Amino acid sequence: MKLQAEGISFSIDGTTLLRDVSLAVEPGSLLGLVGPNGAGKTTLLRVLCGDLSPTSGVASLDGQPLSAYSLRALAQRRALMPQSTQLAFPFTGFEVVLMGRHPHLDRQGENLNDHRVADQAMARTETVGFRDRAYPSLSGGEQARINMARVLAQETPVVLLDEPTAHLDPRHQHLVLRTARELATAGASVLAVLHDLNLAATYADRVTVLAGGRVHTTGTPWDALTEEVLEEVFGLPFRRLHHPELATPILVPLPGISVAGQPEVPVTSATEDGK
Repeated sequence: MKLQAEGISFSIDGTTLLRDVSLAVEPGSLLGLVGPNGAGKTTLLRVLCGDLSPTSGVASLDGQPLSAYSLRALAQRRALMPQSTQLAFPFTGFEVVLMGRHPHLDRQGENLNDHRVADQAMARTETVGFRDRAYPSLSGGEQARINMARVLAQETPVVLLDEPTAHLDPRHQHLVLRTARELATAGASVLAVLHDLNLAATYADRVTVLAGGRVHTTGTPWDALTEEVLEEVFGLPFRRLHHPELATPILVPLPGISVAGQPEVPVTSATEDGK
């Protein structure tokens, strides 16, 4: 299913957070959404999942406005992994993952197949060991992987991930994005908000750079993540290198160098004071 934003703008309390944003998340592809803090990435994701209604423009799924879908029908078609999930009750890890099956349940409730799907999702995210743990007792990274398992258990053709690697160590960052990549390869439309430019370059088919609530650039990682674009958007110089193993770029920020009148970032040597 194709998820699309056409001329989306969003304002709240007199502040415009998105301005005429257009993009498409195509079936069989992973779109990485990057940009500085306050660029409007999470706001755009909330509009695209139907949580927020745009001030102007249309967000559509398979050619139909999101507003045309019931909440249940929308939940059967798109899954969202938010930056964090706060639960007031001590649900176990398995119970949280099983929540992903809710849109598919009939009046008889969950069945053995729902449990099988949840177990498989936990295996893919390496969270089987948290099956009986209380969700609030888990670390931020462990909770993030449980939330990714819940998204997998929802089995939707559209997947939206908001900073899915924010609390994860390097191994599990790659595990989560490799799983997202597998979903796209299997035909899903996947959108991931990412702060790590190198992860976006490694796993995304295309990258949209958002700045000031507008789309600055969209293209392949090589086309969108240029030194010029990154310097303009982040106010910091970058050097772009070739990955030694993959056909992807490596983006290296250069701290300590001032850009366009911005203050120089102090750099402390790793060997200073014997450290």
